Amino acid sequence: MNKLFLFAILTLSVIGCRGLKDSGSSSFSDSDSPYVKEELKVKSKPIVVKEEKVRVIESSDDVSYKYYVIIGSFKVLDNARTYNNTLISEGFTPVILENENGLYRVSVSAYNVEMAARNRVNGIRTDYPKYDDTWLLIRMR
Repeated sequence: MNKLFLFAILTLSVIGCRGLKDSGSSSFSDSDSPYVKEELKVKSKPIVVKEEKVRVIESSDDVSYKYYVIIGSFKVLDNARTYNNTLISEGFTPVILENENGLYRVSVSAYNVEMAARNRVNGIRTDYPKYDDTWLLIRMR
């Protein structure tokens, strides 16, 4: 039985090598090689956009912007503050906003140009998959 097993392995090895030898080199291009994993095409989900009247309640600067990248929303200010501290430890510079309904929005970026804000939302979703529900707030005046 061992001889039969050895013979089968040796035969398969010779056949495999002969196939490579006959072709000179791999007959596959990188794109159609069965050994190259297919690239995952991830469709980004649409960016949620909401317009709200908000006021900045906790920020390191006094500037108000038109577009805010929102990474969290809370009913309780202390919860927003706790989340704020978590985001700081991850390298973000968050700002807490309050809307007319008393909800606290935690923003990690703010812009006056919409495309820049949208790019940041997509960047966060790509770089931090756990924040894939990041959305865009347009500040109403």
